Amino acid sequence: MSKETVHIFDTTLRDGEQVPGCKLNTENKLIIAEQLENLGVNIIEAGFPISSPGDFKSVTEISKIIKNTTVCALSRAVEKDIDIAAEALKYAKKPRIHTGIGTSPMHIKFKFNSDKQKIIERAVKAVSYAKKKVEDVEFYAEDAGRTENKFLAEICEKVIKAGATVLNIPDTTGYCLPEQYGKKIKYLKENVSGIDKAILSCHCHNDLGLATANSIAGAINGARQIECTINGIGERAGNTSLEEVVMVMRQHQNLNIDTSINSNLLFSLSNLVSENMGMPVQPNKAIVGANAFAHSSGIHQDGVIKNRETYEIIDPNDVGVTESAIVLTARSGRAALAYKAKKIGYNLDKKQLDKVYQTFLDFADINKNVNDNDIPNIIELSEI
Repeated sequence: MSKETVHIFDTTLRDGEQVPGCKLNTENKLIIAEQLENLGVNIIEAGFPISSPGDFKSVTEISKIIKNTTVCALSRAVEKDIDIAAEALKYAKKPRIHTGIGTSPMHIKFKFNSDKQKIIERAVKAVSYAKKKVEDVEFYAEDAGRTENKFLAEICEKVIKAGATVLNIPDTTGYCLPEQYGKKIKYLKENVSGIDKAILSCHCHNDLGLATANSIAGAINGARQIECTINGIGERAGNTSLEEVVMVMRQHQNLNIDTSINSNLLFSLSNLVSENMGMPVQPNKAIVGANAFAHSSGIHQDGVIKNRETYEIIDPNDVGVTESAIVLTARSGRAALAYKAKKIGYNLDKKQLDKVYQTFLDFADINKNVNDNDIPNIIELSEI
């Protein structure tokens, strides 16, 4: 069975940039945007043009340099927003306007002081207006995760008729469980008239640590676009992590879904985004963290040395990491010490290794990690 493609909608430069203290200038954004296109993302959400002159400029300049990837600009369901978004996208070869409105009872009551019918009218009006500017219009139903499915289906049906090509179903607050979110996507697939004319999109936040799981659940149930960021950066606890959803699909071949992403570039792009944003990647971050392919437990080290796949489901080379790391600590065993010693030119027999290992343990108990440079000293102190 041939795999279906899930489009990757990268919002690092828009939603990802909403992290406090992580403002990017236009030059930074251009550098990242070029690398996102090289990575193979299908859509780059370049910014929210009406929010500031800087964002308008960034969307405009990104539109000029991107050759094949769709460039998207965010707007509210307001005509002036849409006008400004369209103006910023005028150089884009494949422009998309992303417009929408809150649909949950909480948003309707407290954010808009409105009712369901008026929200539908505003949504339809915004999509119809955006459709006059560009062919590709994405509609977002903000807080869809907490929106009643029946009403969500109704508004989706209406905006498809108005010309929406993509339906963004955001779990804005990261509230949903994977089963709930998957069922929501399935419900829309089965109950929205004209759903074959639009792509369902997952935009999940990580407030409960479920963004990746929810996005994959959405894709399993028929969504064919995932909105995500490099390193999972974003508002509050962050967005769905691009590298995670890509590698989940790549590893679970039985899902019969995949992306166009060149995974070999993931690690380098993770570092680029981290450096430009001034946001360190947590060491235990899946796929791109410093410890993602590092092993310090003796049992794990012995297994990886014998066969990498005993403790690694991903070949580090597949994501651009040179090799697995064997980190020597007091928890390391003889196999790891012998392996590291051999790499720097010391072939220890069993008797020598037993003696060196005792000296190693004493050294490791005092020092947190044992570096390659420490090994010759440890061997010398062992007097073998």
